[in-house]
Amino acid sequence: GARSQCAKAVSALLSSPLHGCQCKRGMKKEKNCLSIYWSLHQSTIHGLNLVESYPYETVQRDYDYVRLASITADTDVGMTTVNRCLDAAKACNVDDLCQKLRTEYVSACIKPIAKSGLCNRPKCNRALRRFFDRVPADYTHQLLFCPCTDTACAERRRQTIVPSCSYETVDKPNCITQMRICNADYVCRSRLAQFQYDCEPLETSANGCKQGNYGACLLAYTGLIGSTIIPNYVDNSTSSVAPWCSCSASGSMRLECDHFLGFFTDNICLQNALMMFETEPDQQSTLRQTSTPSHSRGENRSSTSQPETIETMSNILDAAIPTQVLGNELLVGHATLPSSGHPNSASSHSLMFEAAFHIVLLLLHLLSGQ
Repeated sequence: GARSQCAKAVSALLSSPLHGCQCKRGMKKEKNCLSIYWSLHQSTIHGLNLVESYPYETVQRDYDYVRLASITADTDVGMTTVNRCLDAAKACNVDDLCQKLRTEYVSACIKPIAKSGLCNRPKCNRALRRFFDRVPADYTHQLLFCPCTDTACAERRRQTIVPSCSYETVDKPNCITQMRICNADYVCRSRLAQFQYDCEPLETSANGCKQGNYGACLLAYTGLIGSTIIPNYVDNSTSSVAPWCSCSASGSMRLECDHFLGFFTDNICLQNALMMFETEPDQQSTLRQTSTPSHSRGENRSSTSQPETIETMSNILDAAIPTQVLGNELLVGHATLPSSGHPNSASSHSLMFEAAFHIVLLLLHLLSGQ
């Protein structure tokens, strides 16, 4: 009968490559992979969890921020200016992949549509996702999380993801509405789930994070950029971030809304991870040794930031506020995209998923008939 067929389908699934499967962020068929993941995630049978509780594979990679410092060291000889955000921009501009994709997203986000005069928000967000998915976090983390001590630096840092195009509206939408829109999209839903897993706070842990990994938390944070829910700085403080939404008109769902928003505004794990970039290198080394796993995906080089006094072509992308006034000056230095620059070599994963997908369809059909 149906129960016997269901049991056979479950048995086949548990012995297939789909059991425990996860997806790679930015992979070629990411949305297809995630649709399979969520189908399995919602099909808990006989107490068995068919997939992991978070959708993306762990990225086991160490970041070399010391190497980034050496990239700009030669150009700073004789200069007394110290600005880590400027250093990050210089490092990005001498890396082909970082410079190319950064130029592409800034261009996409500031170019107005002919008829409306407004920017192309979907195109802007697609370009932002490409940048943060394909460029190594050595560069993206330093650009987005560099420490600032003055208002001008903090505003330039906030403008990194071109908020006027990527997410800002005249009135802030309700967070519950944004959550519903996000949950209807496999990629956004998955990025949010990964963020909530990697940045889950735990007051009793050594560093405030349940998973104990600052780097993983920051990587999951950047994964939200380009989605329906985009977090960004709300003031000059490094640890003050929030998505562009409000809970003021949430009605009976106010508690749920406050809980969601609090995951950004009152999250000791996320705040500590962000503040990590303002610690001294020796303190950061201690943090890595005592509170993060050996496969930590984020490290740091940072010191007190000073207002820069020297303007060069290498930091033209950070030169003016608001971003739109830069115009065509941004479109400089196009480079060839290295073949190893993005994680789209996932054909084997795609074939595996496609080969086993009929098992999922059969299983779901049987479940719906019970």
